[in-house]
Amino acid sequence: METPSRPSLPGTWLQTPAIKSPAPAPSFSTSITHDGGLAYSQSPSQSTNMGLMRADQNSAIQQQSATDSSRSSKNIDLDERAARAVNEALESESRFPDLDGYLSHGYSYEYDLQSSAPWAPFQKVRVHNIPDQIFEQYNKATASTSMGLFAQINHAWVTIDNALYMWDFTVPNPQLLGYEGQSSLITAVKLARPRAGVFLPSITQVVVLATISEVMLLGLGSEDGSERPGALSLFQTGISVSVKGKDINAIASSTKNGRLFFAGRTENELYELKYYRDERWFSRRVARICQSSSYLSYFLPPISLGTKTVVFVEQIVVDDTRDLVYTLSSDSSIRVFYMATGGGLTLALTRSAAEIYSSVAHIITPNGTLHARVKIVSISAISAQEAGKFHLVATTSTGYRIYLSATSEPTWGSSTSRAPMNMQAQHVKVPPVQSSQETSEQNFSVNAPIRSLTTTRLAARYAPGYFFCFYSSNSNQTTDALFISSPDPARLARPPEVGQPSRSAESAVWVRLGSRAEDIGECTPYHPPNETPIGFGNELAVQFDAPAPEVAILTNTGIHILRRRRLVDGFVALVQQGGGRDGLEGDIKYFIRLYGRTETLATALAVACGQGVEVFPDSRIARVNDPEVLEFARKVFIEYGGKPTINQNAIADQTVSPIDTVRPSPRHAGVALYLSRLLRSTWKAVIANESRTPAGGYSVLPGVPLNKIKSVQEDLSALQHFFQTNRSFIKGLSGPDSMSRSYSKQDELALQGEHRALHSLVKFVSDVIEGLSFIMVLFDERVEEIIPLLAEESRPLFLRLTFENLFTTSRGFELAKELVKAIVNRNIAKGSNVETVAEALRRRCGSFCSAEDVVIFKAQELLKRASEAGSTTEYGRNLLNESLALFQQVADSLPMDYLDSAVKQFTSLQFFAGAIQLALKVAHESDKGNEALSWVADARPETDPRKSKYEFRRRCYDLIHEVILAVDKSTEQEPAFADGRPSITATRRNETYDVISRSTDELFLTNLYDWYLSQGWTDRLLATDSPFIVTYLARKSAEDIAHADLLWKYHGQSGQFYEAACVQLQLAKSGFDLTLDRRIEYLSRARANASTYTQGSNRKSKQKLLQEISEFLEVANLQDEVLQRLKEDPRLSGERKNEVLARVDGPVLSITELFNNFADNAGYYDICLLIYAVADHRDMSQIKSTWQQLLQSVHDEAVSRDSAQPYEVVAEKVRSLGSRLRLSESIFPTPLLLSMLEKYAFEYQRGVTSTTWVIDLFLELQVGCEKLFDVLESMWYANEAPFYGKNRGVLANDLVYVIEQWFHETIKGGGVVFDSEIGAVRVDQMLQALLQTSTQGGLDEARMQKCRLLRESVAQVLH
Repeated sequence: METPSRPSLPGTWLQTPAIKSPAPAPSFSTSITHDGGLAYSQSPSQSTNMGLMRADQNSAIQQQSATDSSRSSKNIDLDERAARAVNEALESESRFPDLDGYLSHGYSYEYDLQSSAPWAPFQKVRVHNIPDQIFEQYNKATASTSMGLFAQINHAWVTIDNALYMWDFTVPNPQLLGYEGQSSLITAVKLARPRAGVFLPSITQVVVLATISEVMLLGLGSEDGSERPGALSLFQTGISVSVKGKDINAIASSTKNGRLFFAGRTENELYELKYYRDERWFSRRVARICQSSSYLSYFLPPISLGTKTVVFVEQIVVDDTRDLVYTLSSDSSIRVFYMATGGGLTLALTRSAAEIYSSVAHIITPNGTLHARVKIVSISAISAQEAGKFHLVATTSTGYRIYLSATSEPTWGSSTSRAPMNMQAQHVKVPPVQSSQETSEQNFSVNAPIRSLTTTRLAARYAPGYFFCFYSSNSNQTTDALFISSPDPARLARPPEVGQPSRSAESAVWVRLGSRAEDIGECTPYHPPNETPIGFGNELAVQFDAPAPEVAILTNTGIHILRRRRLVDGFVALVQQGGGRDGLEGDIKYFIRLYGRTETLATALAVACGQGVEVFPDSRIARVNDPEVLEFARKVFIEYGGKPTINQNAIADQTVSPIDTVRPSPRHAGVALYLSRLLRSTWKAVIANESRTPAGGYSVLPGVPLNKIKSVQEDLSALQHFFQTNRSFIKGLSGPDSMSRSYSKQDELALQGEHRALHSLVKFVSDVIEGLSFIMVLFDERVEEIIPLLAEESRPLFLRLTFENLFTTSRGFELAKELVKAIVNRNIAKGSNVETVAEALRRRCGSFCSAEDVVIFKAQELLKRASEAGSTTEYGRNLLNESLALFQQVADSLPMDYLDSAVKQFTSLQFFAGAIQLALKVAHESDKGNEALSWVADARPETDPRKSKYEFRRRCYDLIHEVILAVDKSTEQEPAFADGRPSITATRRNETYDVISRSTDELFLTNLYDWYLSQGWTDRLLATDSPFIVTYLARKSAEDIAHADLLWKYHGQSGQFYEAACVQLQLAKSGFDLTLDRRIEYLSRARANASTYTQGSNRKSKQKLLQEISEFLEVANLQDEVLQRLKEDPRLSGERKNEVLARVDGPVLSITELFNNFADNAGYYDICLLIYAVADHRDMSQIKSTWQQLLQSVHDEAVSRDSAQPYEVVAEKVRSLGSRLRLSESIFPTPLLLSMLEKYAFEYQRGVTSTTWVIDLFLELQVGCEKLFDVLESMWYANEAPFYGKNRGVLANDLVYVIEQWFHETIKGGGVVFDSEIGAVRVDQMLQALLQTSTQGGLDEARMQKCRLLRESVAQVLH
């Protein structure tokens, strides 16, 4: 069994026991919760070092999902890695728990009562005095006065008898805005949003003024539509309704549709004021509608029955998110009305105080401060965006908050389209326990009366949970105390875990006003990050993105402004205070334990970057620039940043890169969290929105206000400066120095992963700053004129482009480059100096307009000037050359669209050579390693990354093709010579092709020659004088026979006959689908070329090649004979014939295969003999057998056909073979064949023709008489069958005939008779022997006489 290999890193073996983490000490004080669990609370002074361990563990848990998800991609660039970290931080913050989640069914009572100002949820920032003019008017009051706030427009108001005065309380010595145009006493005032389309656009608000006789509307606005201090004015609207006897005290309005509701102290009815722009057919312009009873109540005055207490409406609340209207009556009953779509209002349900407290009794046992007789003093709506289950909060006079639900379905939900059917209490928040009422934890019970907020007379709740409660210990007091509480978002954002305080605990503070509160309102409302309950209450996410919420409290001495203390502001205040009993170090440790290390580091980083604010003694609010505060925040960020760790589970996976198993430190998570909060408002927003004006005009507006973009950029610049100044102190950014302090391979790997993660964020910050600069530059121009300059497909993409896509995607970057190009082109068209424009762009957004871009723009400008000057002028040509030189300087970064434009402009100006030079230069610079060529050589794998480089270069070459076509077209239109000299057009053509011929770009030349052939320009290709064309054709020859044909033709016309013969031989041997005829043709051409003199060729190599070609051609010719014989062979037919012919009519077969499979099997004996000759086969027995079979088959065939004498056919076959075999002694053995034919003539053809036809046959084949004599002599003496006895006469006659022919041949030539004296002696002896046998030897008298004459002639010669 193979032993598994250990991981390469020490300490990562899975079975190695890990060091046990020390358990956190249970050093927290506990309090009992209603569900039997433990709630933890602790002051800053109680923090210890042991408390940090759980916070560290929690920070690691918070980073787990982010780091694990990063394992999915091994190689992503820095911007993508940083963007992923930002998106993960945004996603994490969007999961902030909703109100329904942390206030479950039941009760809660946990408060962190802050005695230290830095931890208080709100801080008093200023007090605005009531103007002296108001007191002067107040002293003139005779009947009644009242005060209130229009907090949303920073105004306060006061009514004195029949007059209304209002002023902007944020302005020193404000000017009073008054209305004294009516005579009745004023009973109520309310600021409302007007109904759409009723008033002029300048009227942005209406003041609802209720008197003892009527309710009227006053328009509030300015002539220029602004709301600047002192610009507002009151306008008469003429809208009023009678309310005599109603004593109006409560008014509310809908901000969604402008509906107005009011009620009075004389009855428990709800009225609506309906008003329109014009009179209607069936309704008046203004009407008062009773929405809680029948229409008769409009006409009937209220009837008083004895001394019974009148129940009336004390408060009206409108919830536009659910289309609900709530009323609180003086008997603590609550009614719910549903606003229908058509403008109706129906009473959905009513809950009396008894019913409400009955449902509360299921949660908390009634007691002295919580029972049906306890008055409900205030109600506050909870919007559908904030919670799905909770709808309303009712506050009792004892300070209890009752969370109510008004559901329209059997299950809890946030239905906003149906009237509710049920209402009941879901949660009760009990008042805090004051120190004087505290008991031991064992004796504490929520069921006991709690009187800390008795008696509450005014309360308000604002999203996302700010609670303001005004109370006094007895009714005779003239001053109020204020209790403020709110959820702690930093605590809610942390995942729940054992040992942490309850998530429902609220941060609270007691405030002494020193005066009596008259009204409260939100000056600056809370701006939620999401419009859904999940994430709605995450104040941390928007603390740098939106102004901190502010609440105005109007008292009889002034307007107190309370500002929500953000987490960063608390951090600043903590540092400025100097820390608690354990000092700042103890407070920071408590901060980490309470909120987590990541949140602490994000807060410290924000403070170090100047995000914290402080309130100065003169009530100014400004960013903190105290060096001590900034230095301490920097120290916290650096020293408490934690360490990166390695995911031991992931490292065991061998497919994961070791560096990808590193979990970055909490410092990285803190940076990503802070960065995400800075970018939150812009991240998913589109950059530009197009709009149409009423007049039909077109405009493009920024998707995010430019001042917001500038603010984000400034914050990012501060972050960038922080990194630059503290790089050497931050582990992971300090570079090699931190690596040198690594104690193990694991530490080094962890630091590498930390550096990669932090470096990606640092670079990303820089890129985003430049990106925002680019956007501001873009909107400094007329965007409406720039968008049409973009490519058609890019225009809709730009209008959908988000900030995220611009910063993180290649397509966004490309669009930005296109926009820069459009900006420059627009300025060039307007005559601006391109260098000035481009340099300004480069300074502000160098990533989008680099130094190379400036060169490109300069080159474009020169090109434009050359076009204006004319390409035929010397100045114009100089400009073209300068433009080309600039383009070539930046060839390595020239985008394709710029190249395409430049090449086309060069071509239009007939600067053809320059256009091709530029395209070739860009192609070369884009692939200096020539990876595209290697990709082509490797058979072009589809998934190979080198393909992209090939595609880019191919596009460059396509541009060259267009230039060549343009050159040829211009040449066709003008003569090549003018006055005996080359014309300008011809000169430019020559320059163009000279650039092409001098190119050494193999990929380009390959592409060019391919294009030549696709255009059918074979002659142009063969006429090309380039050393590479042979390489090109040779490489292509392996794939295409057409290229191979071009190759040998190119060699042939170049005089390289040897090379042409080699190519033709290879074609004959190739696997191309060629017929045998084509192969024989190639071989014949090859033999001819090999036989032709080639200068510089090696003679030995040439002879060797010629021999190889000849041998191969012989085999091919034999194969062709076999093919022709097979075509005519009647034994083959149908599919079998086609199959056999297909095998033979193709590649040249080996001689063995040709013999065994075809010639021998088919009985083609003559071809077999030829094969013997080619193969130099010398097996005489096989050769003899083949000849015998051949003669027999030829004879039989002649007999069967009966078209000629058999001997004639046999003689012709032997004659033919003798010529082709050249009388080969091995394949055409004369002794053997003469013997065979003599026997054949004697046995089959005796008496048919001349007795000497066999001898005549051999004599025709130029077989010597001496050789024939020798054979016949030996046969005669052998006396073998069938030539024995008288049959020997056949041989004797042939001998006499041969001797006679031999004699005449030698005499005729004038030489020695029978070639020698010895020959003559032999002949004489043979003649003597023949004469001795006479008739016994088979000679007739005529032959004997001839023998005697011959002998006499020989004797005469010899003597």
